[in-house]
Amino acid sequence: MRRMMTAALGLWLGCAGISLAQDTTNPVVVELYTSQGCSSCPPADALLAELAPREDVIALALHVDYWDYIGWKDSFAAPEYTMRQKAYARAVGARSVYTPQIVVQGQEHLVGLRPMELADLIRAHGAKPSPVRLTLERAGGAVRIRAEALGNPLRRELIVQLVRYTPEEVVEIMHGENAGRRITYANIVTSWQPLGEWDGAAPLAMEAPAEGDGPTVVILQEEGPGPILAAARLR
Repeated sequence: MRRMMTAALGLWLGCAGISLAQDTTNPVVVELYTSQGCSSCPPADALLAELAPREDVIALALHVDYWDYIGWKDSFAAPEYTMRQKAYARAVGARSVYTPQIVVQGQEHLVGLRPMELADLIRAHGAKPSPVRLTLERAGGAVRIRAEALGNPLRRELIVQLVRYTPEEVVEIMHGENAGRRITYANIVTSWQPLGEWDGAAPLAMEAPAEGDGPTVVILQEEGPGPILAAARLR
């Protein structure tokens, strides 16, 4: 069944043109809000796993904790990811949060599994020139962050955020809505840390702790949370 679903997801992505090479210097951030206790989430988790290897997409799974009460505690969930999802809801005037939800580049909100629409959004955002040049470099147990505004001044200050994630883990779920399932999760966010603000008037040069050789992502995003103007990753 999983093999059939994966093949179908690949077909959806291919039909939408999402498998074509795109500009990897301007990757599109795709956030999936999910839960191990949500019966509707496994297809979305599989879709994120399809996106995870791509260089032109930064796919991130944020596990929320508000389904933990229904019989299974999500081992990846953290209240700060629920808070981030609620902040997105407030920013667009929504009264509730739900899973699965996908947010593209901090701007587009998709309810449930809508792969064709997701493919179109990734392609559209990937084609837009970034107003910021962002580069990362490892420096021992830290990451050096360099950014420069291109062309017009920035509309608003940007929040500089450091994200770490685990590329893959398999979970056997014993209770709750997904009881008896063995699910592979991809790009599981383990920390999301704001580092400071940047107004773009002068080039940004900063260094932040990033121990280990696991993937490291830096995201420059308008407050709100609002649009993501630039993102970069070290795998």
